Amino acid sequence: MANAVNETQRRFQQLCSQSGGFNSGPVKKEVLDLLRGHGEILNAEAYEVAAQHLDANPTANPWYVCFAIGLAWGHLAKLEPAFTTHVVNVLTHWSDFDLSAACTFNLERGPDPIENSLKGAYSLFAKVPLPPTLPSTLDGLHAAQEKWLTPILLDVKKPKYIGSWNATAMFMAALFARPALAKSHRKPRPLLPPGGPVYEGLRMLHANHVLGTPPETAESGDWAGALALNNHLLVDLLADDTDCLLNAHSGVYLLGTRDPRSDGWL
Repeated sequence: MANAVNETQRRFQQLCSQSGGFNSGPVKKEVLDLLRGHGEILNAEAYEVAAQHLDANPTANPWYVCFAIGLAWGHLAKLEPAFTTHVVNVLTHWSDFDLSAACTFNLERGPDPIENSLKGAYSLFAKVPLPPTLPSTLDGLHAAQEKWLTPILLDVKKPKYIGSWNATAMFMAALFARPALAKSHRKPRPLLPPGGPVYEGLRMLHANHVLGTPPETAESGDWAGALALNNHLLVDLLADDTDCLLNAHSGVYLLGTRDPRSDGWL
């Protein structure tokens, strides 16, 4: 890895240089412990953020709040209370005012991804009835995600910007809103979102013989298949039977990101 941008990457470089693992790669247990430890630190704030935004919108449809959080965690928007409120208003009763206001929270990709994501979500929420409260079981969350994914996978005219990230990120936010449930999440039901840093982290782990199977990208033409495969690779990165997929996911994200701001996230 050239030019490590955060402590996870620097530590991974050290483990790789020490070798001692399969085919001269790093010791797998040490890598898994690194991913778990750094993932847990990053996730501690995510649990708090999810609770804060849901508590700030007590009468809102919780899925709308989770969708807003997912948009921000996809680096499309600044995650601020006002942004979440505008998103909730747009998805509750379409509002051009709130749509315009939500778009002012854009990051480097500009306002269009926010606008198109919200237009797509508004259309999809109208078609797909989800439970009125966030499910309290993993099976319940998985069933809701399956319901949400079905029209996205089957409809050739699916809404713009409702791809693999927006199809899954709000379920990750829902897990963070249920900490006890999240910490028992060891199988990819529900699926966690993909993204460039997650793919890159998985690719590095395969290249250094920590994983036996390479990840796939949505560019293969089968983003649903790639999503399922890469989630199953996360299962192989659990440090032990007390670990959870959110830790592995966040640890892999830290390993694969090129965002220099990540050096201040831990």
